[in-house]
Amino acid sequence: MGDDIGMNAKRIGFIAGLVLFGATLVLPEPGGMPPQAWTVAGLVALMACWWMTEALPLTATALAPFLVLPFAGVMTAGETASSYYSPTLFLILGGAFIALAIERTGLHRRLALALLDGLGSRGGAGRLLFAFMMAAAILSMAISNTSTSLIMMPMALAVIEAGGIADDERQGLAGALPMGIAFAASIGGLGTIVGSPTNAIAVALLDSMIGLHISFAHWSLIGIPVVLVGIPLAAFIIARMQAVATHPFDVGGARRAIAVHHTWTEPERRLVPLVAVAFALWMLTPLIAPVLPKGSLTDGTIAVAVGLLLFVVPDGTGRPLLNWDEANRAPWGVIMMFGGGLALAQGMGASGLADWLGRSLLPLSAVPLPLVALAITAMVIVITEFASNVATASGIMPVVASLAVALGADPILLAMPAALAASWGFMLPAGTGPNAIAWATGRIELPRMIKSGLLLDLAGAPLIVGVVWLVSLLIGT
Repeated sequence: MGDDIGMNAKRIGFIAGLVLFGATLVLPEPGGMPPQAWTVAGLVALMACWWMTEALPLTATALAPFLVLPFAGVMTAGETASSYYSPTLFLILGGAFIALAIERTGLHRRLALALLDGLGSRGGAGRLLFAFMMAAAILSMAISNTSTSLIMMPMALAVIEAGGIADDERQGLAGALPMGIAFAASIGGLGTIVGSPTNAIAVALLDSMIGLHISFAHWSLIGIPVVLVGIPLAAFIIARMQAVATHPFDVGGARRAIAVHHTWTEPERRLVPLVAVAFALWMLTPLIAPVLPKGSLTDGTIAVAVGLLLFVVPDGTGRPLLNWDEANRAPWGVIMMFGGGLALAQGMGASGLADWLGRSLLPLSAVPLPLVALAITAMVIVITEFASNVATASGIMPVVASLAVALGADPILLAMPAALAASWGFMLPAGTGPNAIAWATGRIELPRMIKSGLLLDLAGAPLIVGVVWLVSLLIGT
């Protein structure tokens, strides 16, 4: 039944995209809109329909601008091809290499267990839930949300078993730990640019469309506070929905199941300094960049430099920290889709569509900016519950960028909440990779996941907008 609904949605999305694009070819453009912009509007509609319903593979849809923009006379094929690339692309690639090396050496597991050892050694089930969620959130800042969930879920299941919970139990920590890990992995990915592909896509689109550059350090100054507020909130909601406090749990047995005993391996010891250097350089770029050639030290060049070192530095066992077979697992499809979003954004600017959208949105200047930010953030949260996070960011950010310019507002105050909201979807098992992994444990009751996710979604818009605006005020942006 679910597969039939999915197939119908894909079929409807495919046809709707073609119809909307075809309409812009045969119908006259709205008043004041350049003819080329009308064709690009059709391309936006086609890609949005296909991306939101996954009518075609997401990466395949990303190829559409390379066909449409040259034949519409918006840009040449060469200009369109070049618009698929951005320095942020190399941040995604280098960051993926670092994440793959962390997974290959097992450093991720040690970091998670060390954090759990520190946070969960005292207190009851609620504290253990919070420890797992903090571990997942911190890991997710460096590696993908899905990988984080795959790493943490077996540990959670071992703890549940060690705590004496029956196989058919769904309440208490039995359902709370899998759900908590899934939610925390998604929230933790908001902390850094490399934490989620949606973050990097949003940053690149804003830079391409309106020249707003958000550095790794700047993003982290806003993203990490969102994580620090979001994790306790999610833990509280899950604990209440799962009635954690009223279900007995053997915390001592659970602690013994996740204790760290063995010594550090040589590959782990050699990788830690490289990871530390990467994060230090990302955070210190504003201080170091002025003494180097202009534009040379960027988040992307740092990621690639450290990524290349992984192929050079021996891991102490007769091989480098990373080889190409392992590195080739990088998210090439996401990178290509990311390029398609950039090309679409460039087409919107070159055709005049972005300017026309901005003028059309001017009436919103009469609405208080905080309400505009809340409305946009809430809309993105709703969309991302039913569409890919990456697709949501790719489709929404160009519109938000145009709106920020039209209102003359600080783009950060509108763009950052929208970018963060693109990953704030928690209700449905199929909504995100982490949710699907948690659901697959068989420990979660669907009504409890939906209720917990709904409460977190409802809190998401005010939480995200509030944190972004407060931090922006404090750091003076």
